[in-house]
Amino acid sequence: MEHRELTLPHRGVGIHVKLDLPEGAEGGPLALVIHGLTGHMEERHILAACGAFHRRGIGTLRADMCGHGASGGDFSEHNLFVWLDQVMALTDYAQGLSKRLYIAGHSQGGLAALLSAGMRPDAYEKAVLLAPALNILDGARKGDLLGRPFDPQRIPNQLPFDHRPLSGTYLRCAQLLDGAWAIDHYSRPVLLVHGSGDDTVPLACSEWAAARYQHAALTVLPDDTHCFDLHLTDMAAAIEAFLP
Repeated sequence: MEHRELTLPHRGVGIHVKLDLPEGAEGGPLALVIHGLTGHMEERHILAACGAFHRRGIGTLRADMCGHGASGGDFSEHNLFVWLDQVMALTDYAQGLSKRLYIAGHSQGGLAALLSAGMRPDAYEKAVLLAPALNILDGARKGDLLGRPFDPQRIPNQLPFDHRPLSGTYLRCAQLLDGAWAIDHYSRPVLLVHGSGDDTVPLACSEWAAARYQHAALTVLPDDTHCFDLHLTDMAAAIEAFLP
């Protein structure tokens, strides 16, 4: 395995990136892998997903997104518009390395992957969505972001979130994004993997997305958690089976 670690400058914020290439994968297919809200690229479920790609001879480009991990930016200032802008920059970089790209993400990263695939439907051959947090968008409009209530008509300047505040801008951006539009604009194959015991992102999010996509498969892992603590190898096996 060849490993490269670098920082990509983007709009004054450094994006911490790791590129992992199985033997003989230089110039071959490459998967962009995105972690979730409060997460980072070294989480075990992110590494397990990367391993599934590697076993299929596919390289991975994983990154700490703005305000997370070793990348620049502050958590309280990040929002989905910023993340999508970074995903577009990472995609541009990846296209300089490979002409065959995949996109994968977990939770908020899965939501970012879903939205990015709709924004650039010809960029990614396949998409892998692990418990995609579509409830962030719905909750932002209804006034309940992952169990944190607020008035959606009078957005607060900050919303406390796991000892770190989310900004009012984060909530406003989430209100504007349209998951249905993104799904309808992506016609290539999609795999969704979700634990039925996920108490952060309801299984209904993946069920709804799978029913709406033109070409989607849904793997449900019985009683599993948001981060696949019970069936991590089954999650990775589902990804591996989905890949060519």
